[in-house]
Amino acid sequence: FSLQDADEKLKADKEIVLAALKESGDDLEYVDDKLKTNKEIVLVAVKQSAYALQYANDQLKADKDVVLEAVKSAGYALQYADDQLKADKNFVLAAIKQEGSSALEFADKKLKGDKEVVLLAVKQYGSALEFADKKLKADKDVVLAAVKQEGSAFQYADDQLKSDKDIALALVKQDVSFLKRADDKLKADKDVVLAAVKQEGQRQTHYQASVLEFADDKLKADKEIILTAVKQDASTLQYADDKLKANKEVVLAAVKQDGSAIQYANKKLKANKEVVLTAIKQDASTLQNADKKLRANKKIVLVAVKQYGHALEYADKKLKADKDVVLEAVKQSGSALEYANKKLKADKEVVLAAAKKYTSVLEYADKKLRANKKFIIAAVKQSG
Repeated sequence: FSLQDADEKLKADKEIVLAALKESGDDLEYVDDKLKTNKEIVLVAVKQSAYALQYANDQLKADKDVVLEAVKSAGYALQYADDQLKADKNFVLAAIKQEGSSALEFADKKLKGDKEVVLLAVKQYGSALEFADKKLKADKDVVLAAVKQEGSAFQYADDQLKSDKDIALALVKQDVSFLKRADDKLKADKDVVLAAVKQEGQRQTHYQASVLEFADDKLKADKEIILTAVKQDASTLQYADDKLKANKEVVLAAVKQDGSAIQYANKKLKANKEVVLTAIKQDASTLQNADKKLRANKKIVLVAVKQYGHALEYADKKLKADKDVVLEAVKQSGSALEYANKKLKADKEVVLAAAKKYTSVLEYADKKLRANKKFIIAAVKQSG
């Protein structure tokens, strides 16, 4: 039931109006003017919808109980309050405590310059800093409190604080991507960058581009920072200085976390057995990034294909013709037969081993074997 189209008598009937306002507080707009002066009715309306305060009688817009009840639902309701209430410090503090998201926006100008009021507001809703007086946007205590609550509040801070280290350290805990738009001094500050890197790791899901990308080049050559980063997200090795990409300790830390990080390592380390084996044990497909000589190393290739048969694709041509290697590869994954030497694709033992689970891999076998009826029957029987 809506009062909008109701008879004028019904709009002046307290019982009917109360029932209607419990369903839609905004219907106070259509209530008889006499009832808009009734505190009980207006309280019911603003409890249901904070917007309803705009339709109340002016006297009730100056009533602390009524306005506080509206502000409980939404801070923006303060805009409809009497100007005296908007300038009443104790009342505005109470309003902010009730619902601080936007109450400061509609407070009196003097209160927007009151540090106590603004601090309370930004501690509840950081972006309330937008409505603070210019002087308080340059107040370190206020800005720190705001960014600790909500990192995006930093956009409203005075420019002189945008290179403040303490604020930056608080910010990276809220939003690691802040480093992207940070002052150059902060991008070159080790404490700030290290804090951002550690925070990025704690969040498990990483910013689309690592914070390291935006750090000063000198810090990309800092071993402590890079080690911290690669232990959390190995792909950050790509942002390291070339000297650290050639540092065995750093690269080993990266490939232990994710073998594929070897692609960012120095050429010499891609030829280092320990580094390559560590990477392969973590991700056998990284054999593709190893030095050519190591892809021809039987021991290393065996480790890879035993873990991931398709790593045979990246092995040296000679090892693709090595029966021991190919057997291990097809035992791990029958379809790895695709990468075997032509002669081994005609080897019954190798092909049977490949087709043990799925006969569909016979498509990679030599044509003669596929035309051999006895062999095909044997392959089908063994696969069940």
